[in-house]
Amino acid sequence: MTWQPFYVGDGTPRDVDLGEPPPWRSFPRQALHKQFQPPPGLIKAVNAALSLRRPLLVTGAAGSGKSTVIEQVAAELKLGDVLRWHITSRSTLTEALYRYDALGRIHAQRLDGPGGSDDIAPFLRMGPLGTALLPAERPRALLIDEIDKSDLDLPSDLLDVLERGEFEIPELARYTRDVVEVREWGGDVRRPVQRGRVQCEQFPFIVMTSNGERDFPAAFLRRCIRYTMPKPTVDALRRVVEAHLEIGTDTERSGAVDTLIEAFVGRVAAGESLAVDQLLNAVHLLTGGGAPAGEDKQEVLDLVLRELSRA
Repeated sequence: MTWQPFYVGDGTPRDVDLGEPPPWRSFPRQALHKQFQPPPGLIKAVNAALSLRRPLLVTGAAGSGKSTVIEQVAAELKLGDVLRWHITSRSTLTEALYRYDALGRIHAQRLDGPGGSDDIAPFLRMGPLGTALLPAERPRALLIDEIDKSDLDLPSDLLDVLERGEFEIPELARYTRDVVEVREWGGDVRRPVQRGRVQCEQFPFIVMTSNGERDFPAAFLRRCIRYTMPKPTVDALRRVVEAHLEIGTDTERSGAVDTLIEAFVGRVAAGESLAVDQLLNAVHLLTGGGAPAGEDKQEVLDLVLRELSRA
């Protein structure tokens, strides 16, 4: 059963079994590398980026799977956990490379008094991009998500780092000790940094995603392998649904799924903004035993497949 009226709106407390959540809403979150269905051309783009040691810039609508491809690549090639840098209008290159808590260090020095410890290491941490550039036998996988949300200068600021694969931490370059152990992003593993210089040995596999909301400088684009997610087709979406949900051999349910997919593709082709995860939500709620019917079904369908460009 995928649908039942848990909440009835009468204010009466009751014991309710909420059932199992959809696979993509189970926590702790599970990687979707087995479910991801790469569209035509994406595999070639990934392999080109890997061979050339260049970032992959993937452009497409929200919910089209742009950020999921890196999970599949990292899993297949054993590149470790994916590092993630989620871009906002306030994101800077420095914060992606490293974080330094100068105020925390000053406060600690005041507490310790004269002659106390002046260890800088507890107040430094590598950022996601800085961690990806640490020397390693295998390249790390880094997702730079929604880069078109960044300040106008950020893509240009990235150019030197993407070209040279190195950067300096000024606070360590002038520090008294030659080698300082600095924490990686997303954990407590510490890595040695000598004289403030970080130089990668294997250029990371970088996927940058864009919703196509802005143009990028030519100097930035020429350093990337670019791929645009195609508009979904009925066959492609059927494979996506089957990868996430067990449709089984139930002819009636299979027909209901096909109807939802065809309607979804038609709306996207007509210019509406819809995400694939909305389709998955609709299939989960509106097919199988216990699904709403009649007017209830249409109301639920309108809720979960509401166009993204509308509030």
